[in-house]
Amino acid sequence: MSTNLLIVLTVVLAVVVVGVLAIALIVVQRGLARIATGLATLAGALEGVEAEHLRPLEGAVQAINAQFDIILSALPGIARKAAVVAERRPR
Repeated sequence: MSTNLLIVLTVVLAVVVVGVLAIALIVVQRGLARIATGLATLAGALEGVEAEHLRPLEGAVQAINAQFDIILSALPGIARKAAVVAERRPR
């Protein structure tokens, strides 16, 4: 093979590689754009759910959590009493 033919084939190969990479990047960009649109739609829907359904429950959740705090604060005392009862229990 002549040197000129090898140079031409190398240039053609480089152009093909660059072209394939460009097409692949365009496909990836379009896919990411579709994903971004879907995520924006999902974010809007989640904001609607939060505003309409979750925010009104905030007071009830805080009241329930307050009751749990009371229960949790009582557990160490209950555990101590249970240990005393367990020690006195005949085997």
